[in-house]
Amino acid sequence: MTSGYGGGSGVGVKGVFIGAGCNRIVNNVSWGACDLVAFGAQNAVAIFNPKTAQISTTLPGHKAAVNCTQWLPSNKFAFKAKHLDRHYLLSGDVAGAIILWEYSVLEGKWRYVQQVPQLHKKGVTCITGIMVSQTEAVFASTSSDSTVHLWEVVFPSTSGGDCNLLHLDSLCVGVKPMVALSLSELPRSAGYLVLAMGGLDNKIHLYCGERRGKFVRGCELRGHTDWIRSLDFSLPVCTTGEANNVLLVSSSQDRGIRIWKMDLRDSLDSNQSAYRKEKISLASYIEGPVLVAGTNSYQISLESLLIGHEDWVYSVEWQPPSTASSEGIAYCQPQSILSASMDKTMMIWKPEKTSGIWMNVVTVGELSHCALGFYGGHWSPNGDSILAHGYGGSFHLWKNVGTDFENWQPQKVPSGHFAAITDIAWGRSGQYLLSVSHDQTTRIFAPWQNEVSLGDEESWHEISRPQVHGHDINCVAIIQGKGNHRFVSGADEKVARVFEAPLSFLKTLGHAISQKSSFTEDIQVGVQILGANMSALGLSQKPIYVHAEQQTPDRNLNDNLDTFEAIPDAVPVVFTEPPIEDQLAWHTLWPESHKLYGHGNELFALCSDHDGTLVASSCKAQSAAVAEIWLWQVGSWKAVGRLQSHSLTVTQMEFSHDDKFLLAVSRDRQFTVFSIDKTGTDETSYQLVSKQEAHKRIIWACSWNPYGYEFATGSRDKTVKIWTVRKDSSVKQLMTLPQFNSSVTALSWVGLDCKSNDGLLAVGMENGLIELWSLSVKRSEDGGVAADAVAAALVVRLDPLMCHVSSVNRLAWRNRRNEDSSSSIQLASCGVDQCVRVFEVKVK
Repeated sequence: MTSGYGGGSGVGVKGVFIGAGCNRIVNNVSWGACDLVAFGAQNAVAIFNPKTAQISTTLPGHKAAVNCTQWLPSNKFAFKAKHLDRHYLLSGDVAGAIILWEYSVLEGKWRYVQQVPQLHKKGVTCITGIMVSQTEAVFASTSSDSTVHLWEVVFPSTSGGDCNLLHLDSLCVGVKPMVALSLSELPRSAGYLVLAMGGLDNKIHLYCGERRGKFVRGCELRGHTDWIRSLDFSLPVCTTGEANNVLLVSSSQDRGIRIWKMDLRDSLDSNQSAYRKEKISLASYIEGPVLVAGTNSYQISLESLLIGHEDWVYSVEWQPPSTASSEGIAYCQPQSILSASMDKTMMIWKPEKTSGIWMNVVTVGELSHCALGFYGGHWSPNGDSILAHGYGGSFHLWKNVGTDFENWQPQKVPSGHFAAITDIAWGRSGQYLLSVSHDQTTRIFAPWQNEVSLGDEESWHEISRPQVHGHDINCVAIIQGKGNHRFVSGADEKVARVFEAPLSFLKTLGHAISQKSSFTEDIQVGVQILGANMSALGLSQKPIYVHAEQQTPDRNLNDNLDTFEAIPDAVPVVFTEPPIEDQLAWHTLWPESHKLYGHGNELFALCSDHDGTLVASSCKAQSAAVAEIWLWQVGSWKAVGRLQSHSLTVTQMEFSHDDKFLLAVSRDRQFTVFSIDKTGTDETSYQLVSKQEAHKRIIWACSWNPYGYEFATGSRDKTVKIWTVRKDSSVKQLMTLPQFNSSVTALSWVGLDCKSNDGLLAVGMENGLIELWSLSVKRSEDGGVAADAVAAALVVRLDPLMCHVSSVNRLAWRNRRNEDSSSSIQLASCGVDQCVRVFEVKVK
């Protein structure tokens, strides 16, 4: 995570955790020679370290979703990059922009270098690049505008220097765009490069050119019968002390993989018969066209056709070379190819030692029904790990842990949502963070305090995926329940759903927080449900009971079922270490216990009181009748109130610290305050005490002072206003904070000192940035309830590298256990950029 605390005025902020899913697109992921993985998460470029399974940072700069990334040097050139102290990264987006970034290995810091002059008119779909020397690289980009552009970039010799960028050539490829590219130097043709491109016309096009000259069309390779999705050149292959040939591997939607050999023929004017004789072997190559580069020519032949995948093959990649020198050349590239397919598997292919026939030697994959295929596969720089990214925005990593033989085992990876995150809530005791998203899932993240962790650093992971839903989820509230873990969520349907924590989760949480107290035993008493199952064609998650474990299921019941319904049962598991994607997606569901019917439109906002016994809900609305707020009693699930006051969607609600007031803000630019009185066990009375038009635009957010009756409202008009509820229940404005640079979309107020009424207000904005303001409430000497004034000061503006790159949807301070007096508190945020973030705020 971002190391060290940034900020001034006695407050420091450190990034603790980022959870994010990968954009669901081919070419989005790149594994660099520096052993870091880059991927696009909405408009951000996210970086993660495979060794720690943590996302270290996100890079802001793109104004559209990131489509592709490419490291310079990539994992292919790791053998050249041992002593590099700066690595570079290219990222391309849907709007056609390409950005160059610099990473300093020694400092662990990132720098935005420049945006490549924008020549693409549409989204960039693939970037490929090679290092031609320690400080020079050539890269090519292709786009759905049917053009390919080639660039040379010269990296600075000193840190922070300028990169020199030279546009080499533009190639127009006709009406059918190219979607896959690969570059290589040609063996024994100094200064000549070959560019392979493939796409929607099912052919591979080879272009050849001198490094600073024009690229000319060389030849076409035919054979694939569907779109070409991936191309990768090997490094020049050394056979007799000198490199004479280079191999190209291609994959296609025709499910096939082809290996092409480009063999150096003698110079054009000499007799070639002697050279031909020694090349005849068992595998008599199918000769293809000839590629001419200057005075040299290369005979192209089909070396092998690999058949094994049962669906589109989205990526192929040669294993990176090791540094072992081979006959005077500084690298030795293994004859090994990794392929990834939509059939949910990755395969490693190698030629058999005796016959030379290429065989599939390793197959790994998520073989359950819930994975929907892989968009790409990548080798680690040293070739001992392979990484796939999938349709569900997820990563899958395997490491070869065998010594004498290959033994590929799944490893921990970062995970997160792959669409906008709409709401977050801390567990009632603050042990975990729950998030909901438009990717139709609910996820729980928690610090896993294992013994292996380095120092005191908490390592955060996703530990459960309670809800896998059929609708985009908009809001969530954590409420009281057995074991203190129960939540209600609202989605793009008119129903709120209640989920109960099963025993398997409670035990897993016990391992995660590794408390030596009786915490885990206490909360597990009386929980009879072990986990949950998802019905094949339904949306309800059915409970699996503890006592049902021992019973042998009657398989005859399935005989007459439609095949669609014959999905395997979930096996609720207690995890003693963070679960991987396949386990999360199927074995950590929570059972659904209730549905709350009443709203006329899609649910938009939820909140619960501090006891967790009363829930308020609102839905999207264009009229006063639909915009009413419903109150629900937890337990009996009766609707105990329908509060009418707003004429448009209520965007956020919050109960005051003592649950006497409910505050609601709306798109109609007004806020309302209701007094809430719980008269009996199941009875609640309410009354509208104040309603004001507070801002000039939509009010997106509100938050109460945890120590009093003051509250803040934040609006699209870029202002935050502080209000107080007086003794007569009227509301008075205390102040307006100085205008912000962007719409205010999220607020959260935390109390620091009850006696002095000091607190921090976190402000999240539409541009993704977050600010912390100190608020000090002044009350009258006679101990009055209402505040007379409030003093506000900006204490820290979070570094953009720590913040979101798109609108912040929600901010939430972690519950401080037992009035914890420690000087650090945690703030969670979520946003449209698919990221959940946790910050450590140190109050000095």
